[in-house]
Amino acid sequence: MATGGARVEIRGLEVGYGRDPVLNGVDLDMAPGRFVALLGASGCGKTTLLRAVSGFLPVARGRILIDGTDVTEAPPERRPTAMVFQSYALWPHMSVAANIGYGLRLRRLGRAAVAARVAEILTLLGLDGFGERKVTSLSGGQRQRVALGRALAIDPPVLLLDEPLSNLDAKIRHAMRAEIRAIQERLGLTTILVTHDQEEAMVMADRILVMDRGHIVQDGTPEEVYRHPNSPFVANFLGADNVISATARVADGRTELTLADGSCVAATAAGPIDGPVFVHFRSAAVRFGEDAPAGLTLAGRVVQASYPGGRHRYTVATAAGTFSVEDARRAVPGETVVITVPQSDLHVFASTGAADARAR
Repeated sequence: MATGGARVEIRGLEVGYGRDPVLNGVDLDMAPGRFVALLGASGCGKTTLLRAVSGFLPVARGRILIDGTDVTEAPPERRPTAMVFQSYALWPHMSVAANIGYGLRLRRLGRAAVAARVAEILTLLGLDGFGERKVTSLSGGQRQRVALGRALAIDPPVLLLDEPLSNLDAKIRHAMRAEIRAIQERLGLTTILVTHDQEEAMVMADRILVMDRGHIVQDGTPEEVYRHPNSPFVANFLGADNVISATARVADGRTELTLADGSCVAATAAGPIDGPVFVHFRSAAVRFGEDAPAGLTLAGRVVQASYPGGRHRYTVATAAGTFSVEDARRAVPGETVVITVPQSDLHVFASTGAADARAR
């Protein structure tokens, strides 16, 4: 089985539907063998970008190069890419082996070569013995393996994944994440995943591109984009959706926040900020009690409680606002509590009016 991925370069890509622009000058450079996740809400342009790379959507402006070859005008079958679709897109009247070998037959490989390659893929995906079954008899997870196998069979240097796990139940989805990642690492394929699922992007990719309104708004490793969101939008999208207003002042090289009640707390900001700010933090970062690491401390009252398993989830009303909280401790509605957010978990952004309102 051939291995190795290709370099993907995108320069000033503009794509739209009719007169409506979707991608607005996207630039991207992917080294061979990288696993990149395009993460964003519906309508942000991530699927449009994937389909432009695959050749299923025409490009208005810009270029797409794969290993230095300009494929911008090339049809899908002439590109060194393979797509795994959200809907699987399998032929229901064909067997597993026939589905996996479909692309090979289109390339006019001999019967023996197709059979050998299909057998290799079945073994790779743990589907030995399934070759003669109809795909309609398979489970969702097995069908997803067949769809992946059909893509891998043609030895694509670039593998494109369009929300391939969204139709699976939680247990199978978690298993398939690990399987796809292991296969990608083993074969060294350059892989682009489209997903709106933050956890999926974080555990599968080694690089995450957060998209919004046709632009890449942050590019980094999973840990970088999670720990250091560069805007209110990214912070909110990646779960830091608790927001509190404050006034920032830079003193002795550090940022000090003053809340509406006059209390002060030190915080880490991306740069020196003076004036009105919004402070974002995640519910999982909040702790009950004042003995947590130094940070933002607020007195409040539990107004709602639930237990989804592992940790309790609360809605806590404070003088500064109402916030989501996760904690191992059990509390009941009406109970008075103190919540603390460690300084390192406070994400501070200058207030810019409309942009902040949208992020919230």
